[in-house]
Amino acid sequence: MIIPTLAANSAWRAAIGSLERQTFRDFQVVVVDNSGRDVVRGQLRTRLAVTVIGNTGNAGFGAAINQGIRASQSEYVAALNDDAEPEAEWLSGMVAAMDRRADAGMCASQIRLYGSGVLDSAGMLIAGDASSKQRGQGRRPEEFDTPGEALFASGCAALYRRKMLDEMGLFEERFFLYCEDTDLGLRARWQGWGCEYVPAARVEHHYSMSSGKASAMKAYYVERNRLMVLVRNFPARALWKAPWVSLHRYWWHARAAREGHGTAGQFAASGGGGVARLAWLLAQAHLVVLWQLPRLLRERAAIRRKARISAGDFLRLLEQYSISAKEIARL
Repeated sequence: MIIPTLAANSAWRAAIGSLERQTFRDFQVVVVDNSGRDVVRGQLRTRLAVTVIGNTGNAGFGAAINQGIRASQSEYVAALNDDAEPEAEWLSGMVAAMDRRADAGMCASQIRLYGSGVLDSAGMLIAGDASSKQRGQGRRPEEFDTPGEALFASGCAALYRRKMLDEMGLFEERFFLYCEDTDLGLRARWQGWGCEYVPAARVEHHYSMSSGKASAMKAYYVERNRLMVLVRNFPARALWKAPWVSLHRYWWHARAAREGHGTAGQFAASGGGGVARLAWLLAQAHLVVLWQLPRLLRERAAIRRKARISAGDFLRLLEQYSISAKEIARL
């Protein structure tokens, strides 16, 4: 069980408290303190055996999870946001699901927006330009009460098979924030691993407490990392249409910002600068990825060399779990 934390606030302490109530007891906890101030050790009050890794600054989500993975030896690795509170059957439900499916490398939780009675995530979906979004976000949990396959798990609350991670590698640390779970999930799919959605593994999530639901930092990293996911993971035959999907999505984002809908509307309402500011952030993200393109292409080739499914099979997965540009902009 790995919990990265930046703020180490009351939500983090509630997350630790929820782990004390788990019916599945055979687990160890690694807390990675990204605050740079070593605040976790002084606040830790729990009956659980907890290993604390203190960083001198914010290493990012993926790097923190990787530190926890390297500091543990368990067959399965759970990742949990510091603003998420699992119900008592969370771990037991996911472990049982993984035990039943040798081909499942990931488990997706049923993640609910804290105190709202609606979903945050029931697995993940992806658009034609590699923008990813939570499946079922804003809908009733009862609509997603059937176990089954998902494309990949939200890293907010997920279980991963160590064998899978050993074979394909850990989270890509350059992402820093956002889309690390998308990249890892797609790399896992290239290697033939499945993802089991477990609706009984329920989690309450205080959404985006650290960086804000619609901040300039989030807008930049989501766009930059979306482009990195695209170059690293999408088959060549899907790349030609990605810019057109992005343009369609930008148009809907601009409309949503004017109408006050979705994250674009929240960004504009928060004083982030509106459409002009968003356009500048998007341009910066594209320039950075263009600069990194040679390295990204080498990484793309390395991912293909490990692939166990064809590009056609991968594209069928993307189509099966697709979301439109309009839907992404409106959420």
